[in-house]
Amino acid sequence: MKIPITKIKELPILLVLLGISIIITIVNPSFATLENFLDLLKGNLTLTIMALGMLLVILTGGIDVSVASIIAAVTIITGYFLINISSNLFAVICIACFTGIFLGLINGLCISKLKIPPIVTTLGTMSVILGIVLYKTNGNWMTGLPDSFIQFGRIALVPITLKSGRVIGIPIQILFLLPAVVFTWFILKRTIIGRGIYAIGGNLESAERMGFNSSRILVFVYAYEGFLIGLAGVSHTSIMRQVDPNAFLGFEMQVIAAVVLGGASTLGGTGSVMGTLLGVAIFCVINNGLILMKIPTFWQKIVVGIIIIGSIAIDMAQRQRAEQKQIRVDVEHL
Repeated sequence: MKIPITKIKELPILLVLLGISIIITIVNPSFATLENFLDLLKGNLTLTIMALGMLLVILTGGIDVSVASIIAAVTIITGYFLINISSNLFAVICIACFTGIFLGLINGLCISKLKIPPIVTTLGTMSVILGIVLYKTNGNWMTGLPDSFIQFGRIALVPITLKSGRVIGIPIQILFLLPAVVFTWFILKRTIIGRGIYAIGGNLESAERMGFNSSRILVFVYAYEGFLIGLAGVSHTSIMRQVDPNAFLGFEMQVIAAVVLGGASTLGGTGSVMGTLLGVAIFCVINNGLILMKIPTFWQKIVVGIIIIGSIAIDMAQRQRAEQKQIRVDVEHL
């Protein structure tokens, strides 16, 4: 059964993305070039992977402001492992994902078992993790990563040589993103856990009456988010070829803004993988457009704030209209 294109929930988000892209292209035609597109893709792979993890958290009605400190810890441990222990890529991915899962489990257990609100829990873990990271590194960069890992990060799939001599192509790090997209979509659309995630976000008490174990699902959600942060950490380190413990300060706002832009409700129960990918694209296009139009970078932070407030306001207005419509329907049936 085919779904009419006008019934696709993500269509308005796609139209907004196309509209913004057309405006930026008119102002600066260099925006609509293959080189710029590939630079955008490579520069925002980390954000995209982390946004997929944040999507699950927001779907449950939660929020995680500790993601920036967790990925900072992941990259520090990854860098230490690469420099002092092994440059084996599989081992690096395993240690990064294990670190992310462990830190995610701490959030999940505090929220599900101790019943501490997500915003309070993640604010606390953010402070603790960031403090440990800065204590161990003194805020200094880690360099001297193995050449094999650096060369891996430079690999371009389907390389293209430009007239300037620069070689561009799809970054190898796309291989971290594609499985994350597929696994996240499969979890949400094809598993009982996915149905439980949506149910918990819709109404926690109703979800538990339906038989969903909210504690286990919440622990899974935050652990899975940690797993994706681990993948994002390896991807970021391979792109930057060094580790900066201060690189992610304020990054949590970008992740949250991208997911909210993709149509995910901050109250939980509404959102999709496709919407999140489009939300990330809108966020990245806006930032890139501001740069190409030579608008000062501090405006990016202002824009992020406006995006978050505006998206939440629209979401709340839509929910209020839906509730009023439901009330009218209920009254008519009395």
